Amino acid sequence: MSLLEITWTVDPAIFTIGSREIRWYALMFVIGFFVGYKIVERMWKNEGVNPDWLDPLLYYTFGGTIIGSRLGHCLFYAPEYYLAHPIDILKVWEGGLASHGGVLGIIIAIYFYSKFVSHRSMLWAFDKLVVPTGLVAALIRLGNLMNHEIYGHPTDVPWAFRFVTNLSAWMRGAEPIFSPPSHPTQIYEALCYLATFGLCMWLYFKKEAWKKEGFIFGIFMICIFTSRFFIEFLKNDQETFEAGMALNMGQWLSIPFVLMGIYFVWRANQKSKNVIQKNDKRNRK
Repeated sequence: MSLLEITWTVDPAIFTIGSREIRWYALMFVIGFFVGYKIVERMWKNEGVNPDWLDPLLYYTFGGTIIGSRLGHCLFYAPEYYLAHPIDILKVWEGGLASHGGVLGIIIAIYFYSKFVSHRSMLWAFDKLVVPTGLVAALIRLGNLMNHEIYGHPTDVPWAFRFVTNLSAWMRGAEPIFSPPSHPTQIYEALCYLATFGLCMWLYFKKEAWKKEGFIFGIFMICIFTSRFFIEFLKNDQETFEAGMALNMGQWLSIPFVLMGIYFVWRANQKSKNVIQKNDKRNRK
């Protein structure tokens, strides 16, 4: 056994109310949205934005995240099953949320938010929304850690974790069966997402990068999905169809988001450069 190897025996449920479990994953999700709301509220005050636009942003974002991530899991990873059993799509409590689907859901939600609430560009909203999203994503990955899920390949690194593989039976009182020492990829992702959160906070509050529309959004997309792409090489396949694929589904879905991020960073810099050039021409006259 490695010196720091950890046998992970944390119970995914914090407590039970009747027959319903309250899990760490749900708590992390709620904490993330609450803290995110407070950060965006501070941005609203910083820019003097209409306060009536704030609560609708939370509702649109929350709805887009849940609906998008659930549909993303069902349609990206198990379409045959869910198209044959569509009622099971509604059983969110049974697990199965895909972050790529969540991003697509948020993009659609912000389209409607921009159209019916703020009447400003989608990028105006995204530059604010993505700042706390890195923190929310990190907390969700810690929720995955508590659920003994989405971990990596067996490894001999000294910080390897042994996760419970018969989770449902173990929670009903059976003896735990542990995985071999494996990469705790949930922690790897959480650390990358926290670093992205810190970078976006610095860009917004210290560098005032929100004045370059789309720049913070682009940086966020590059950082989140580049880290996701490379960490996927260490993860176990989420679905059987991914076996033998050179790149798994998570990696294929990450590539368009990275390219989107690169485009918006380039676009923001080009617009900023054009503004500077116009101002220089005016000053010479």
